[in-house]
Amino acid sequence: MRVLFTHNNFPAQFRHMAEYLGRAKGHQVVFATKTPRDEWVMPGVTKAVFKPDDMDTGAAYPLAENTENALRHGVGLIRLCKHLKDKGFIPDVVVGHSGWGQTMFLKDIFPDTPFLGYFEWYYRADSDETLFDDIPRTESQLVTLRLRNSAILHDLVSCDAGITPTAWQQEQFPKEFHSKLNVTHDGINTQYFTPNNGALLPPDQVDIPFIDLNGAKELVTYCSRGMEPYRGFPQFYEALPAILKERPDCHVLIVGEDRVCYSPRLPDNGSYVELMKSTVAVDESRVHFTGPLPYGVYKQVLQASAAHVYLTWPFVLSWSFLEALSCGCLVVGSDTGPVRETIRHEENGLLTDFHSPEKIATSVITALEKQADLQHLRTNARQTVLDTYCLSKCLPKHLNLLAETAGKSKINTNP
Repeated sequence: MRVLFTHNNFPAQFRHMAEYLGRAKGHQVVFATKTPRDEWVMPGVTKAVFKPDDMDTGAAYPLAENTENALRHGVGLIRLCKHLKDKGFIPDVVVGHSGWGQTMFLKDIFPDTPFLGYFEWYYRADSDETLFDDIPRTESQLVTLRLRNSAILHDLVSCDAGITPTAWQQEQFPKEFHSKLNVTHDGINTQYFTPNNGALLPPDQVDIPFIDLNGAKELVTYCSRGMEPYRGFPQFYEALPAILKERPDCHVLIVGEDRVCYSPRLPDNGSYVELMKSTVAVDESRVHFTGPLPYGVYKQVLQASAAHVYLTWPFVLSWSFLEALSCGCLVVGSDTGPVRETIRHEENGLLTDFHSPEKIATSVITALEKQADLQHLRTNARQTVLDTYCLSKCLPKHLNLLAETAGKSKINTNP
């Protein structure tokens, strides 16, 4: 089978599918991407780079900026696909991430090729996400928000089938498209993300260069791609003084980059980390910003975590949240829609008020004080991932949906 994957970033959500098909016999796999990550090589997978069209048309109408960017991405991928077609590559199925616009015109190049779309989010003026901060949106902001769905709606109509990671994310899309959207998570490698042999990894065995955990007896952990409001970084940081005061042997590890991925940007592209440091006094000898970590060290952080904090707006669920559960972390999660789909309070984790640093601190302190009594939460957390999000269950579903969309028989899988 000939398969064309396309995602702005390589390999992102398509990693497991592309890796499996690249290794398996009888498949030709091409991955069209804007950001190829040259250091990441997948046997049997050919990377093909597209560039959004950069034709200068003068200043765009401000409210149409996202739409114009989507069109530029779509035209850029058309050019790459025409080149692939001229070289004799006509895919049996295209698997593409919807949202940036590059998949909008696929049917014009490959009219007879089925399209399996990956749909993460649908933007609505009345959604929990939009209303979460209680700040009224201006007319222009609402127009811009609705226009962000232009490419997504185009793909919802043109796709033959779709994937969305969670039921809560499916709920955000218009109901008339739900029958197209198959709810299956990308999958967590539960053989890799495991607890540390039934006991917490001692803090002094977490090997992070230039991080001094001397004297640390328990670790509070927080992991996010970016330190920003959408992932509750300000509220978490405001909770730290109370946590550190009540737990004098506690250290905090904050994993991720000082950047904004989803949230509104500060003036002059300012840093939320620096903003919080300037407004909240903490013992900086016990609060450590690690930056991004290699997978092995990141796993050590989760295995050593006495309490792992995951906060999010009502938005796309993070992989890190499920990886923490898979490692048997005692998770303190925000009482928001995407987290409630997975966490049941005091059964496989603890839920807390996203907006209240005081309640976040209280929940974390409770988790630290009652480690022995709450061991069942760790066990149940991992079982939750094994039951629903395990790669060995999710990957076959994805591959069989891909084959079904392509009009092929099911792919035999034994991941």
